[in-house]
Amino acid sequence: MENGRVKKWGIRGNKELKRASGVTMSSVLNALMSNLNASDKRGLIPMGHGDPSSFPSFRTTLDAENAIVRALQSADFNCYSSTVGILLARRAIAEYLSQDLPYKLSPEDIYLTLGGTHAIEIILTALNNPGANILLPKPGYPDYEAWAAFGHLDVGHFDLLPEKNWELDHESIEALADENTVAVVIINPGNPCGNVYSYELLEKVAKMGRKLGIFVIADEVYDHLVFGEKPFVPMGVCGSMVPVITIGSISKRWIVPGWRLGWIATNDPNGVLQKSGIVECIIGCLNVSSSPVTFIQAALPQILSETKDFFFSKIKSLLRQAANISYDRIKEIPCFDCPQKPEGSMLIMVKLNWSLLEDIDNDLDFCLKLAKEEFVIVLPGIVVGMSNWLRITFAIEPSSLEDGLGRIKEFCQRHCKK
Repeated sequence: MENGRVKKWGIRGNKELKRASGVTMSSVLNALMSNLNASDKRGLIPMGHGDPSSFPSFRTTLDAENAIVRALQSADFNCYSSTVGILLARRAIAEYLSQDLPYKLSPEDIYLTLGGTHAIEIILTALNNPGANILLPKPGYPDYEAWAAFGHLDVGHFDLLPEKNWELDHESIEALADENTVAVVIINPGNPCGNVYSYELLEKVAKMGRKLGIFVIADEVYDHLVFGEKPFVPMGVCGSMVPVITIGSISKRWIVPGWRLGWIATNDPNGVLQKSGIVECIIGCLNVSSSPVTFIQAALPQILSETKDFFFSKIKSLLRQAANISYDRIKEIPCFDCPQKPEGSMLIMVKLNWSLLEDIDNDLDFCLKLAKEEFVIVLPGIVVGMSNWLRITFAIEPSSLEDGLGRIKEFCQRHCKK
């Protein structure tokens, strides 16, 4: 207090953080949840994000749970982790990923993170030099946008083509790239489109990256969750052609997003990332960041090696069934257009036919009113870069999926032009 007056507070929030967080999936889902009608006695149908862990059909395997229990009860892992992750976990991931590669990864190629989103934060922070830019798919995963915006990392967007099963347009990537472009992001299996890339397409991306002198960030958190005709092929198979930084996690394949364990893997037999200082920057970011829980890291070798194939087959069968149900039911909704049936991940993109709707302003308005009127959550396409589209998650109980799609159909019929 000066001269009887209270001094004005000089506290200010971080406006950049507020701006960046506005484009995240969490911020939009929170807005949708806050618009629910509390008096609606029906159960909520959550079709907005890929977390089926609360549904009995999608419970993780006992092998994984038992591995966690053994690691915790051993009392050997109540300690801090090293910043890059404990050695036995890094070795296990290197062996797990090397099964699908033409060369062997070592533990020194692996860096553990608090899930896939933390890996995005680490990589984009490591790349953030003045003037640098990265190329992102449209539609894509919004956390890339958020962390790029927060770090003032410039971005360019290349289109995924719905009429070609959401394949990327590699010619548009070449047109976007300039002397400041450092990387291109490839999400496979696709989030939000449910597409799966062939080896031939990945090879084209690798050759283009080598030609342009840019590396590939391969987001593969849905690795092996494929149920169509195409097999999953990791971008790392092309690591001898172009440096590849892979993002992975146990969140999706093992249905345990709350365990928060992911990784960064450098697929780079030629050592380009090491020589360019990228690896050093990744380690530097991890040195000032948090590490995954140590006993969960310690359980990882058993989780990866002891999980039975039956569990993976069951999950893929559930997802295949859910994808078929979703595609068939969506075709029955007049104002919806779904260009492709998903072949992987847990997601499907749907285009809104505005000529048939009234009393709805845009895709966000559609989702807000759907939440309020039908107690169903889906994600507006604007969050993933596609206005007037919807991203729907189908990884829920089959009965809940039928119920949710039925409510969406009733909502659309109610709002269709008379």
